Amino acid sequence: DGVAQGRGIKCSLCTKVLKKIQALAGDNPDEAAVEAALQKGCRGLRRSMGRVCQQLVKKYQEQISDGLQNGDMPRDICTAMGICRS
Repeated sequence: DGVAQGRGIKCSLCTKVLKKIQALAGDNPDEAAVEAALQKGCRGLRRSMGRVCQQLVKKYQEQISDGLQNGDMPRDICTAMGICRS
């Protein structure tokens, strides 16, 4: 289930990664807290998932950062990025 498919990243993986990053960033994070969480968020994942996580963070860093700072839910952020269907 944690495998990236054809056109990119699975919804479940995106949501899982963002939940982890959100937990690391804490409640009401500022840009620095989100930045640190994005750096740490992919560490500690299995190697294949870690790679996908890094691609996700690199490609969507701004959207993830904005979403977390706005207090959006991980699933909503993944939907806004077009990874999950609404």
